[in-house]
Amino acid sequence: MIRLEKRQSPARLWSVAAPLLAVALTMVAGGVLFALLGKDPLATIRTIFWDPLFGDFAFYYRPQLFIKGAPLVLIAIGLSLGFRAGIWNIGAEGQYIMGALAAAGVGLALYPLESAWIFPLMVLAGAIGGLLWAMIPALLKVRLGTNEILVSLMLVYVAEFTLASMALGLMKNPEGMGFPGSRNLSQYPSAANLEIIAGSGMHWGVVAALLAVVSAYVVLSRHMLGFSIRLSGQSPRAAAFAGVNAGALVVICMGLSGALAGLAGMFEVAGPAGRVSIDFNVGYGFTAIIVAFLGRLHPLGIVLAGGLMALTYIGGDIAQGSLGLPIASIQLFQGGLLFSLLAVDVMVNYRLRWAKRRII
Repeated sequence: MIRLEKRQSPARLWSVAAPLLAVALTMVAGGVLFALLGKDPLATIRTIFWDPLFGDFAFYYRPQLFIKGAPLVLIAIGLSLGFRAGIWNIGAEGQYIMGALAAAGVGLALYPLESAWIFPLMVLAGAIGGLLWAMIPALLKVRLGTNEILVSLMLVYVAEFTLASMALGLMKNPEGMGFPGSRNLSQYPSAANLEIIAGSGMHWGVVAALLAVVSAYVVLSRHMLGFSIRLSGQSPRAAAFAGVNAGALVVICMGLSGALAGLAGMFEVAGPAGRVSIDFNVGYGFTAIIVAFLGRLHPLGIVLAGGLMALTYIGGDIAQGSLGLPIASIQLFQGGLLFSLLAVDVMVNYRLRWAKRRII
């Protein structure tokens, strides 16, 4: 018989190898899935992972890595702080939406005024919008002991209905000939999140993501808040004896993750997306959960995981167009990455042992 035996301490080798092995297993499982759909698995995998970087049109797709990766990294950094502390914010998608709506509200309210202050005000509004939406599950948990997983997740649906209402009502473009959606903010110079270097894909959202990575690394490794986060995640009782205020930590971690998710929404609605629409949200808030865990909740790991996940988005789009692959299969492929990681992660804390079956 094969049984799992608890390790005395987590295995460092497995901790490092688990993400790589999870990616390999996902490719194998994905290949089987693509074969069942009648596609050449090797050609599909090559299209997803190779063509965006080295294919004939790589010069066009490479900048998309920054555009797709920035919101994933920004949201995942915020989520990782809470996850490390044992605080589970699953509603980043809703905070992303509300941050985008708050930022777009500022930009549209001031249209067509031209001022250098409009974009910074939108950045501030986006962060506050996401933060306030995250405060709902945070304060309910602290005051009433509710489950932050359920509350934050349910609020995603509220945010989606709010998005649809705004796209069809208050924020609807009066010059849009009846079509749903707001004015195009990317064409409003004072509110546009334009590329810093033309053709590079580098916009202010990428800069914000890099600053978030550096800040998170410093906080986790050099600041008392980082020590409290790590201690609370590893041993809540020890954290309580050390004087860590559990309620304050919930508010801080949820607030930071909400603010970063709101910023991601702001940079998206002012740049790549350009406007508030019914289908504005594309699941970045949920995909960022995969990015956070694939990156081992470490800032540098999250950058690499964000780039990999952005690659699946871009490669998936190419595969849909050139191979006729359904979008659902790409989403299943991305979700399978998390399940593979969770499965392989068992070996970090457990080892396989062979045991003789007792014959009675």
